[in-house]
Amino acid sequence: MKDFKSLLNYDIFKGILEDEMKPMFNCIGIYSKKYYKNEYIYFDGNELNNIGLIYKGTVHMIKEDYWGNKSIFMIMNRGEIFGESYICSDILTSSVSFYANTDCEIIFLPFSRVLKTCKNSCQFHNRLIENMVTEIAKKNIQLIEKVDILSKRTIREKIMTYLSQIAQISGEKSFVLPMGRNELSEYLGVNRSALSRELAQMKKEKIIDFSKNTFEIL
Repeated sequence: MKDFKSLLNYDIFKGILEDEMKPMFNCIGIYSKKYYKNEYIYFDGNELNNIGLIYKGTVHMIKEDYWGNKSIFMIMNRGEIFGESYICSDILTSSVSFYANTDCEIIFLPFSRVLKTCKNSCQFHNRLIENMVTEIAKKNIQLIEKVDILSKRTIREKIMTYLSQIAQISGEKSFVLPMGRNELSEYLGVNRSALSRELAQMKKEKIIDFSKNTFEIL
């Protein structure tokens, strides 16, 4: 990792000075690793010791059953962290997998060394901890939103809840979804064919309009 200046735009490094970045990486033992599309970063059952920060790409948090059926729990993009729920709770064994949906570069932060102030009393430690707490809180909100979707009884209710969330985030009635139909069906926990039928019916009823991944709530 050489481009420390670009990391200043990431919320987890908010308030940390550019000339503190390299000493911080060395002190804490932060490192980066690249993954190809479709490569697993962590498997279900792996022990987690590092919190992942997405420097480039998109990561899916997924759960696969014995028969290979996949559910997408969360879609995470550039600047977001993952794995923190297990590490912060001392449950180090992951019950989900983390999967590179695109070519990715991940920055790994050894959590135990983040929490412990070193003998040099580096100023960035407290700021990094404060930022990490904020990021964990954001992730909890995202999980609450996902639970809201899964709590709906019908496919239409799940679709409308998800589209409403995206509209609120974008601040617009028209927006581009960050996933295709297969991923959307896995994220909503519904059959892909049933999803396509319901979307077509909602379009026919003029509840929504869409073209590929561009949607509009009417």
